[in-house]
Amino acid sequence: MGHLAKPSFRGNDSEMSRWEIWIATCVAAALVGIAPATAKAADPQPGLATTVLETLSVKGRAPKTGYSRDQFGQAWADVDHNGCDTRNDILKRDLIEIMYKTGTKNCVVATGTLMDRYSGETINFVRGNITSMEVQIDHVVALSNAWQTGAFKLTADQRKALANDPMNLFAVKGSLNQQKSDADAATWLPPLKSFRCKYVAQQIAVKAKYSLWVVPPEKAAMVAILAKCPTQKVPVS
Repeated sequence: MGHLAKPSFRGNDSEMSRWEIWIATCVAAALVGIAPATAKAADPQPGLATTVLETLSVKGRAPKTGYSRDQFGQAWADVDHNGCDTRNDILKRDLIEIMYKTGTKNCVVATGTLMDRYSGETINFVRGNITSMEVQIDHVVALSNAWQTGAFKLTADQRKALANDPMNLFAVKGSLNQQKSDADAATWLPPLKSFRCKYVAQQIAVKAKYSLWVVPPEKAAMVAILAKCPTQKVPVS
């Protein structure tokens, strides 16, 4: 009986090397196939103030030429046609322990208590020629600032909506509203530091809603504030 020939591997160091390379390649491919995917950078999350801020255009401030309060319609108009002007709507929303002026169908706020967002103080509101000034309604994005960052391009109806939009209005301590004037986030922030993230997010939401832009120092200030609260979301109303 003849003998079966044994497989020959002779002289074939180069062939062995090729087999080894082929096997190693197959193993590597298999390992790659089962290896965990490399972690990707987190996608921007909708609703985050930082995300919305990045959607706003950054430009220089436009001239104030042509600006007046009248460009935003009648002050405190009844835009929602509920029988109450915007000022009283905001007082009703932001105050507690409210008493209404008689004969106004629970519309005109006579007295109430404000837990002030900007200072953290508790302020008693009493309607009157002088006492009413203790609590004022602040435009979160000041109308003059809005005008110089794009509102001059809006229609009259859009500007009226901006001036009376509850998203852009807070009842606040009167002296702080006066102090702020038409400043943006680069030149004025609420003294109560714990509210600054929400304040900046509110401004971003308003600017996004009305297609307004931010100026470079304003954006830098917003970025610095939001770095301390990266999960802060913009309000939706």
